[in-house]
Formats: sequence, structure tokens, C-alpha cells
Amino acid sequence: MPKQPAVYILASSRNGTLYAGVTSSLVQRVWQHREHLAGGFTDRYGVTKLVWYELHESMESAIVREKRIKKWNRAWKIQLIEEENPEWQDLWHAILG
Repeated sequence: MPKQPAVYILASSRNGTLYAGVTSSLVQRVWQHREHLAGGFTDRYGVTKLVWYELHESMESAIVREKRIKKWNRAWKIQLIEEENPEWQDLWHAILG
């Protein structure tokens, strides 16, 4: 599977706990979160629903974007999600296709 840098946001539910991350393989990383193999914060708070993601040309640009998003306040993160995914649908099946 080719590497594709991505930034993503997971949620426990609509308006629930949020987690922003970066990866070189979105499908693999989200699967790890869904199967509770990632441990830590997402496992402890049941944050497994992919609600937003953004693909990048390089890992460097993905890391810069993730760091910026992590510093945002909650309202900005919710606005980002709702601009692309107003119903907070789990995008897991969308990334498999």
C-alpha cells in the first residue's frame, strides 16, 4: 500500500471527545484506532470515529497542519469538521474505497 500523508480527526460521537493525528497511512492508522490497538488517549476515551481528514503531498506539510490544528480551540475544530461533514458521519468506509 503506497504511503499517503494525512491529517485526521477522530471523535467519540457527535460533539464528543476529539483527537487530531497525523499518519503516512490513513487506512492502517484509523483501523488501529478502531481496533483499540493504538492505546493511550483514543483507547481510553473511545475515540474511534473518523470525522475529518485531509491528504497531503508530504509528511512535513501534514505534520505542520496537525500541529496547528492541535493548538486550535474546540470550536474551530468543530467548525472544520462540520464544513465537510455536517452530520458527523463516520468516514471509515469512504477511505476504504
